[in-house]
Amino acid sequence: MTYIKEAWYPVVWADRIGREPTRHVVLEEPIVLYRLQDGTIAALQDACPHRLAPLSLGKVKGDTIECGYHGMTFDCSGKCVLIPGQEIIPARAAVRAYPLQVRYGLVWLYMGNPKNADPDRIFHIAQYDDPAWHAVQGDTLRIECNYLSLCDNLLDPAHVTFVHATTLGTPAGASVPVNNDYRDDEICVWRWIRNAPPIGVFARFGGLTGMVDRWHYYNFTAPCYFRIDMGSCPTGSIPDMERRSEGTQMYTCHVLTPVDGRTVLQHWFHVRNFRTDETEMDADLNASLDMAFREDKVILERIQLEEERAPDAKRIVLGIDAAPMKMRRMVDRLIEAEQPAARQAAAS
Repeated sequence: MTYIKEAWYPVVWADRIGREPTRHVVLEEPIVLYRLQDGTIAALQDACPHRLAPLSLGKVKGDTIECGYHGMTFDCSGKCVLIPGQEIIPARAAVRAYPLQVRYGLVWLYMGNPKNADPDRIFHIAQYDDPAWHAVQGDTLRIECNYLSLCDNLLDPAHVTFVHATTLGTPAGASVPVNNDYRDDEICVWRWIRNAPPIGVFARFGGLTGMVDRWHYYNFTAPCYFRIDMGSCPTGSIPDMERRSEGTQMYTCHVLTPVDGRTVLQHWFHVRNFRTDETEMDADLNASLDMAFREDKVILERIQLEEERAPDAKRIVLGIDAAPMKMRRMVDRLIEAEQPAARQAAAS
């Protein structure tokens, strides 16, 4: 399977990385992460160039990592600095080092040419650092499906009524059509549901009890970043849709790690503009969100199995599929645009 390489991908929550080396797989590439003595993090190819033994099976010594097979030792730039019993170190005795940033509590790696590793291209949400908002670290959900199937799901407000009936949806949204906005590098699928009961999450945590106007804006940015804006307000109180922040509003952010052709990691966190000083409710709200995302996991993993069982099965296309189809074409276009440089790099 091919992927967009010239991009930043999240790997793991930074607070889960310590001095012990750990193995991670991103775009089918094995990577070892470990924390340096100054608290920063190193990211190296997880395969010793001698016998391809995973470096994650070795030991961290100072800021270097020692292969657990024959003791070859590499610094955090990937250069071999020691070969036991051999004074001359071949120039090719090196492993790839990945550009790394920590953002939103997550470790991000640039998987393409290091010269293109511009940190400004990492997923961005302005409200994260806004003192009027409260940001809460979520979790990581491992889903055994192709990452594009999860991308389809995260561009699909229509499923919420049926999959998340007690958390993120109500029957009132079943017949409300969705709107699609397209830009060169972004897709937004959105809808407002007027004069309807509040969804479970906002009724429980946002204190909304009467009839509300509520919205969902599903924003996609390549390669697989999602910023989902959801909220509610008392019916008729916000006639201007661009003034949503005056209501009860929350962004759930989903940034994905494609592991391989049938596995994806869904890292998520949320920021909200209500009850911002009540950190004691963070865990309960996260638990409700986690329950909803696990409802998607059940369906997506069954879809993956059906696709593998019947790869040639015919499917129909519905109106709600416009944005997911656009997203897949965008991904294909970006992958194709990278191919000349990738071929040139492979030949050199």
